[in-house]
Amino acid sequence: MIDLYTWKTSNGRKASIMLEEIGLPYTVHPIPIGQDVQFTPEYIAINPNSKIPAIVDQDGPGGKPYTVIESGAILMYLAEKSGKLMPSEMAARYEVIQWLMFQMGGVGPIFGQVHHFERAAKEDIPYGKKRYGTECRRLYGVMDKRLEGRGFFANEQYSIADIAVLPWVARHEWQLVDLNDYPNVKRWYDSLMARPAVQKGMEIPADA
Repeated sequence: MIDLYTWKTSNGRKASIMLEEIGLPYTVHPIPIGQDVQFTPEYIAINPNSKIPAIVDQDGPGGKPYTVIESGAILMYLAEKSGKLMPSEMAARYEVIQWLMFQMGGVGPIFGQVHHFERAAKEDIPYGKKRYGTECRRLYGVMDKRLEGRGFFANEQYSIADIAVLPWVARHEWQLVDLNDYPNVKRWYDSLMARPAVQKGMEIPADA
């Protein structure tokens, strides 16, 4: 059994989609970040960085409970545990890891800054909007080129790389991006959003 500590954010949805895709049983523990629950001593004991998601695998290595923080690490851990969505052959494996790192180092931080400056900033900061909006659109261009003639980021194999990117693209309207401007991304996005596991994982926790 996996204990999932999460909220309905792009990073949180990575973990819930992954758990739905691989079929491992899990219990959801909502962490309403708008109420600062992530800063409570109880949650800091699970994740010292006060971020979601986090998991506790009650049947971890050696049969003991094991905690994993950071969404990318959670995806890799669950892929290895289940033997799904991450190939074992070295070259294919690193195709997945490269694009997972692309999300972790580029898509997540940049798209998150767009969300902040367009939706959350307490004052209008045109420089921030322009800087991060321009880089956001550049990253969409990179993704569109990568997905040209490919079903998924790691060629024709659906993987944790796709799961990592998808919840960020799902908020394209927050980024003031029209997916019709990136037809390969749109095709990929529509295909993944039709998956039952994705649809269910996107709604976890149900009361968020």
